[in-house]
Amino acid sequence: MTISSGATSPIGATDGFRRGNSFFEDYGIWKEAPLLIGTTQFDPLPDVKNIMITGGAGFIACWLVRHLTLTYPHAYNIVSFDKLDYCSSLNNTRILNDRRNFTFYQGDVTNPSEVLDCLERYNIDTVFHFAAQSHVDLSFGNSYGFTHTNVYGTHVLLESAKKVGVRRFIHVSTDEVYGEVKDDDDDLLESSILAPTNPYAASKAAAEMLVHSYQKSFKLPAIIVRSNNVYGPHQYPEKIIPKFACLLARRKPVVLHGDGSPTRRYLYAADAADAFDTILHRGQLGQVYNVGSHDEISNIALCRKLLGIMNIIPETDGHMGEQNGSSSNNNNHHNGTPPTTDSLFSRWVKYTHDRPFNDHRYAVDATKLKQLGWVQKTGLETGLRATVEWYRLFGERWWGDISKVLSPFPVVAGMEVLSDSEPVSDTPQGPEVRAERGVEGKKGKGVVAVEGGRKGNGVNGWNGWDGRNGFEEED
Repeated sequence: MTISSGATSPIGATDGFRRGNSFFEDYGIWKEAPLLIGTTQFDPLPDVKNIMITGGAGFIACWLVRHLTLTYPHAYNIVSFDKLDYCSSLNNTRILNDRRNFTFYQGDVTNPSEVLDCLERYNIDTVFHFAAQSHVDLSFGNSYGFTHTNVYGTHVLLESAKKVGVRRFIHVSTDEVYGEVKDDDDDLLESSILAPTNPYAASKAAAEMLVHSYQKSFKLPAIIVRSNNVYGPHQYPEKIIPKFACLLARRKPVVLHGDGSPTRRYLYAADAADAFDTILHRGQLGQVYNVGSHDEISNIALCRKLLGIMNIIPETDGHMGEQNGSSSNNNNHHNGTPPTTDSLFSRWVKYTHDRPFNDHRYAVDATKLKQLGWVQKTGLETGLRATVEWYRLFGERWWGDISKVLSPFPVVAGMEVLSDSEPVSDTPQGPEVRAERGVEGKKGKGVVAVEGGRKGNGVNGWNGWDGRNGFEEED
């Protein structure tokens, strides 16, 4: 493995990097974790040799980095290009450190000199562009940062790729560029109109327009990929599945936005890696491909499924009516009677105000990708069990202390994650609660301020809610 930093010569030690040495200290946790890759394998492409994957130390990209490095050891050289932001980790690719066809380059996609240096130094012919600000909640408060990374960063990469003459530029977008899809609407094809509804999705749509412009103006050989939500091991615990798994493992309740009714389709990370591998080898230049899962579930139903998998409530109970968050049996356990499923659910699932706007659902048609031979192999039940077990074993140690990101509405300041607080309640909160809070976070009727917390009855040996809760973040 080669390690490079910025526009300097390759170095084999950590002290040449811009971030503090503590980030690069290897505590060996990655040696205990299973090696996770996709399942596909194709005949290598003769015109592909050196592949640059931006955001390679992040979640989805690290799956592809591992998959391509290990599946094609004699065909492709893989360069993982990553800024090493708050949500990335070198643990995600440390298992590749002794592989001759793997290189890590610390660089920022918004820095033209670093991007061009990497492309030229490693004679890159193929680019997978994953690097992006992707957490929707943060985009409502820091939209400038999303525009800078997602739009300007893509522009820098496109201009540099044009300059060196890459043969394939695979741009990773999102299904959110289509906007909200109603319950009775058909799944959206790649030709559907783009109608983003939040700053994150708008920045990704804008990035796509730049890709299209370089295709038309400069004949850049590009492919655009729009995927559903991806989940699985190695995902930084700011998103709903890993965050809730970590909170429940700590015996802390989770908190949903609004009433928990929005639905999302979830794709296991190994299937996503297979999709990108398929698109690399069989995708047609100039095309757009949807990556779609058949597993759609509401946020509140996802909470129930996680609670069941973690043996907090009975898995076999099919009752889905806990959206009111309350039960007349809440005091049964205190009186010596075992708590009902409803009462357990209401103790473990709390509510806060919704986003300024929260798309009800997204739904894309992946027929075009399936015609290339891709299939979804991991169902939600199997994928969730594997994910929950991984976070039980490694989630508390993979990124260091994750307490702040599990706190209410964490705030990212530079490279640091800071905890924040918002009021929560036992019942879903409507728009009037958000209005009643105002800009200073005032307490409204029926709302409990997180700072003070609230004591509850013991659940599975846990002695009460202390106010340090996690908030639902599905995108």
